[in-house]
Amino acid sequence: MTPAGVLTAEELGTVHLIGIGGVGMSGLARLLLTRGIPVTGSELREWPSLAALRALGGVIHMEHVPGNLDGVDTVVYSTAIPADHLELVEARSRGLRILHRSEALAAAMTGRRTIAVAGTHGKTTTTSMATMVLQHAGLDPSFFIGGEISEVGSNGHHGTGEYFVAEADEHDRTFLVYRPFVSIITNIDVDHLNTYGTMDGLRAGFAEFARLTDPEGFVVTCADDPYTRIMAEELRAEGRAVFTYGEAEDADLRLTEIVSGAAGVRYHAALDGESIGEVSLPTPGRHLGLNSAAAVLTALKLGVSAQTVIDGLAAFPGVRRRFELKGIVNGVRVYDEYAYHPTSMTAALSTLREVAGHGRLLVVFQPYRVYRTRDLQTEIATALAIADEAIVLEVFGPGEVREPGQGGVALTAAIDLPAEAKIFVPSWEDVPGEVVRRAQAGDVVVTMGAPPISLMGDELLAALTTEAETDSSDYHAKHSKD
Repeated sequence: MTPAGVLTAEELGTVHLIGIGGVGMSGLARLLLTRGIPVTGSELREWPSLAALRALGGVIHMEHVPGNLDGVDTVVYSTAIPADHLELVEARSRGLRILHRSEALAAAMTGRRTIAVAGTHGKTTTTSMATMVLQHAGLDPSFFIGGEISEVGSNGHHGTGEYFVAEADEHDRTFLVYRPFVSIITNIDVDHLNTYGTMDGLRAGFAEFARLTDPEGFVVTCADDPYTRIMAEELRAEGRAVFTYGEAEDADLRLTEIVSGAAGVRYHAALDGESIGEVSLPTPGRHLGLNSAAAVLTALKLGVSAQTVIDGLAAFPGVRRRFELKGIVNGVRVYDEYAYHPTSMTAALSTLREVAGHGRLLVVFQPYRVYRTRDLQTEIATALAIADEAIVLEVFGPGEVREPGQGGVALTAAIDLPAEAKIFVPSWEDVPGEVVRRAQAGDVVVTMGAPPISLMGDELLAALTTEAETDSSDYHAKHSKD
């Protein structure tokens, strides 16, 4: 039942998405297309997601021009699109409906019970795991994810079931648009203070999101995180249903015997003191185990059997840009990882350190947002120092202005590594050569940070392949003469 006055997806008409190739916008586009909504979009770069959108019937314009809005009813933009963008200006002049991405997503949620996943870290992985578990249970949920489930190869889908699993982004307060049946809050950490001002402001924002939860639904959060723990106590005092997970002794879903290695992570889980068995994931990292617990607890409270949950997670293939192995060339393993906040960077690099074993760990990092790099420079530098060598690009911060002394140069200088083990590389084209010069058999190389760096992994593999072929040719040429 759709509440009176709430816009539905079918009322959007033909939808045009500005910057349709980005992971959030492409997920929304895929969701609308699989629901039968006509979609067009504009881009300047051939993102990997565009081919799939075209296959679903999406019309993609590889330029930003006013004519892209011909025949369009609704124009959708993200926070990254400036107010004076020529297509937004044209949309206003034509009197078209203009929606933020979150508002369009809220329209697509109508008629479903929404499971909204928020938190400073782990949103994408937790959303993906919850989706996979419900799919394994045969519930065919709709979903919107800020990344692609590797096996499914999708970040948005319109399902036939009653549930809609969605990643809820707090960075610009847009998660306050949603009205969840279930709210999951993985953790609350220092970030987005350009929006919230202080940690108290950030905590208040998450609490407001939790209070939007349907009275007949419930909130799921982590008992190990100090801020979510306090929030859970406050919500329970208000008479709200809150369930917690974690290693804390009083967690409703308690995790014990957590073991993480290169082959994956596993732990024993007990709900309200009763064992539900061992949960295992084929991807490593204690932090991923904790994220999975949120999905486990949610599914159990929705009535999914424990064995179905365990079986679903055992088949979880991971999420693209989350500990994603791009390829191996000449003994060098290349991974891609979305982490850009120091807490998630530390977790990811510590896990990759385990995977590297006796080899070295090289990180290629593109900082994400000027304000974050400035405010958390020391913490980001400390995380990068987990690696043996660090290659740092300039900050990716659309619409932001870097002041003197801010950015990649300052961050590189702050990393506690020997001078020869760290370097600032301002030119994208120079990065593959720098990696080829430094990497050797047995090493792990990870591209990490802002969205554009996801495209670097393939370039590194190509450069490493060319180097290997050149070395082989030189070897054969030398020995043929002998």
